[in-house]
Amino acid sequence: MPSGQGGKGCVLYSGAIAERRLALAGHGGDLMDVFYFTEMPYAEFPESEAEKFPSMRLTFPNTYFDPQTASGLMNRYLDEYQHAEEMGFDGLMINEHHNTPSCMDVEVNITGGILARITKRAKILMLGNMLPTSDNPVRLAEEIALLDVISGGRIISGFVRGIGIESWANNTNPIHNRERFEECHDLVVKTWTTPGPFRWEGNHYHYRAVNPWMLPVQKPHPPVWVPGTGSPETVEWTARHRYTYAAFLTPLDVAKNLFARYREYAAADGWEPGPEKFAFMICAHVNDTDEKAQESGKAFLWRMNYPLRGPREYWSPPGYTSRAGAAAVAARRPTPLHEMSYQELQDRYHLVVGSPDTVIKKLRHIRDELGIGSILLEAQGGQLSHADTMRSIELFGKEVIPALKD
Repeated sequence: MPSGQGGKGCVLYSGAIAERRLALAGHGGDLMDVFYFTEMPYAEFPESEAEKFPSMRLTFPNTYFDPQTASGLMNRYLDEYQHAEEMGFDGLMINEHHNTPSCMDVEVNITGGILARITKRAKILMLGNMLPTSDNPVRLAEEIALLDVISGGRIISGFVRGIGIESWANNTNPIHNRERFEECHDLVVKTWTTPGPFRWEGNHYHYRAVNPWMLPVQKPHPPVWVPGTGSPETVEWTARHRYTYAAFLTPLDVAKNLFARYREYAAADGWEPGPEKFAFMICAHVNDTDEKAQESGKAFLWRMNYPLRGPREYWSPPGYTSRAGAAAVAARRPTPLHEMSYQELQDRYHLVVGSPDTVIKKLRHIRDELGIGSILLEAQGGQLSHADTMRSIELFGKEVIPALKD
């Protein structure tokens, strides 16, 4: 258990951090929130083994998986999440993927339940539940409501379409991905907000009686976030619903254009979005010196390499992406991440690495350039050691986050 952690998940802050948080609380809601995130990778095999297969996702054999090793890793990652809350991160982000060693979190609601119980303050950002692959939206609504109840109203409910590989892994027709996403969303939100029992007859889901007993603490429902990497349809849909849009690992100019498009849709609907409607996700690592950080930060090359390679049809099965979406994807990143050098990843702000002063400058630049209300830091990636991860979390909490909030 991280130092300063009380029993039953109660977080005890040092005097300096507690005083700092109280001072910041008086500034209102215009400060940028900082979220900690890891995909909980399983990097316990020679990376060269991935060369033997089309991709490290979908068809990479699970004979490389050892349950005992995974047990140690999963508990390590949960310890790191606890430490992130202890050190002052505003929120904890989690996600899920399937058929890949790059992400062992295969059920975001299970992990969310663990974090809801072992933490007390931080927001829990589930980014998120894959709606098109869900065959039971009502149960999904119940599960998220249960997490909101356990956490005391700290859940942010992220809704995602899932990358193309998820359609293969979950045996769902990619042609119906977007329409299943939208119908599942509509039913989940109605389940949270409409007194039951009521009937639902849609194109993909049919219920004679929707009447769950478990409802969320937050009213009318937990905040909804939607991630994207360039699809114009997703930006428009998110803006129309006034949800927060999170740009994932996109170049700054692309993210800026996506946010501008969101603002255009909002203006057409007669409202003006504030910074809280925009979030940006990157990989980040801080260490005591630039030299130490540059050396330990090389561990993120595992995350940026083989997990992002694979046949095109794995990532974009026929029917998954519209023509406009495909064009946007092609334009957003001319050079794939796995083809970029360590320095190129840093130069293009996909990866921020350095001493506290260096990281503060880079994150301030991102904040000011994009006008975001939240930054999502994938601060544990690939083969980064537990010691380096914990030190990075500590330096973020003691030096970087307070500076970002000044």
